[in-house]
Amino acid sequence: MSPTSLPLAAYRAAIALDEPFRPDAAHAAGARSADLVREALDLLADDAAAGPGLHSGPAARTDDGAARRLLRAVLTVREPGPLPAQAARVLDALLAGERLARDTTDAAALPTLRDTFPRTTYPAADRTVLWQGDLTTLGTDAVVNAANSALLGCFRPMHPCIDNALHAAAGPRLRADCHTIMSLQGHPEPTGTAKITRGYHLPARYVLHTVGPIVDGPVLPEHRQSLAASYRACLDLAADVDGIRSLAFCGISTGVFGYPKAPAARIALDTVAEWLDLHPGRLDRVIFNVYAADDRDAYRRALTEGTQPR
Repeated sequence: MSPTSLPLAAYRAAIALDEPFRPDAAHAAGARSADLVREALDLLADDAAAGPGLHSGPAARTDDGAARRLLRAVLTVREPGPLPAQAARVLDALLAGERLARDTTDAAALPTLRDTFPRTTYPAADRTVLWQGDLTTLGTDAVVNAANSALLGCFRPMHPCIDNALHAAAGPRLRADCHTIMSLQGHPEPTGTAKITRGYHLPARYVLHTVGPIVDGPVLPEHRQSLAASYRACLDLAADVDGIRSLAFCGISTGVFGYPKAPAARIALDTVAEWLDLHPGRLDRVIFNVYAADDRDAYRRALTEGTQPR
């Protein structure tokens, strides 16, 4: 018998999902990020949860960029658990300042697929968007994270996956929430399911974490079914949270998980269109986020099949 996914009602209160995020400290005007980085490294130097080999020491006295990379590495490998005294305040101030320093893209202002591809026959073109950019900078109600079955984020420093990027921008509370959920569930997250947490220092208020299929060889029917299930699981879960009216998908299972980009884009488009048709008015906008040019080209081809190019 396959393991089941813990329903939202069983963990919603445990992670305070419906409470606004209130950081322990705000970014102070005039505060230098480099100083906060070094203070955080000092506070985390003897943190047992970070494990051996990534303490601050002399490394924290290197140039500002190297110190920031070291702090990101420390937080990437750190096991979930309470932060040392004052570390939460310093990290909140740092991450809040970094968020303010980044340009945020307003999802509501992005052109729809109908605007971008006026000849497309895609049925949900008026309610969907194709956007190429950094998902950690998108101002939307919720974003989707392509997670692994442990659902705790990526533990490989500087690994170029969306899981790593979202956890780094959101801060360590994201991993702590995921750990709370997985402890309640008691087993790895099944493929084709999803969980939701707050977004913390992301512009998005919520993060949906889904486990898509891993493809190592030809794409099989079960891969296609699981990928569509991941998209549906995220949409269904978003619909259970009243504050979510817009949702941005990353390319689930593409990249390091091996799903070819062109068929993955087709499944994403078809599954979202079908869901929106079955749930009229529930979501105002769904964004398909792509990062690289070949990702965008896969969607572009799927959206213009059978139509004349502009």
